[in-house]
Amino acid sequence: MKEEQVILVNQDNEQIGTMPKMEAHEKAVLHRAFSVFITNDKGDIMLQQRAASKYHSPLLWTNTCCSHQRVGESNIEAGKRRLQEEMGFQAELKELFSFIYKAPFDNGLTEHEFDHVMLGSFNSEPNINLDEVEAWKWMSPKAVKEDISKNPSEYTAWFKIIFEKFYEHLFNIPAK
Repeated sequence: MKEEQVILVNQDNEQIGTMPKMEAHEKAVLHRAFSVFITNDKGDIMLQQRAASKYHSPLLWTNTCCSHQRVGESNIEAGKRRLQEEMGFQAELKELFSFIYKAPFDNGLTEHEFDHVMLGSFNSEPNINLDEVEAWKWMSPKAVKEDISKNPSEYTAWFKIIFEKFYEHLFNIPAK
């Protein structure tokens, strides 16, 4: 199987090339990505626990799904594709905001991403892909914020960064 390619971008999110995903993470090259948050009618967020077999951040909790856009794929198309692949359901998504972050991992890889954060709604149980997802749960944004503060090692490096921005956006808190 051919390794997935990521879309390399500049600081203005203009495509400047592609690179194999692993190489981009080894070299910490800026590339396009997306993060999906799914909420229910109560305002809870669906979190996923990454599968034990993942090459980085196994068994850590994170947002509903995230990945990388493919060449020619819109952010929304990519989010919907990955939501179906990982969580086994479809939802309408809207893009909330985008920003650049850099998050190193213990294994020497680094996420350096121009991340497009999206939001959707769903009120049922997902049909998780066990190759990708170990478990899932609903949590209120406030409970997530408190748990990250108490148990930061249980969450992915990128989620801690993205959640702070998502929380600020959700509650219209001015950025620091």
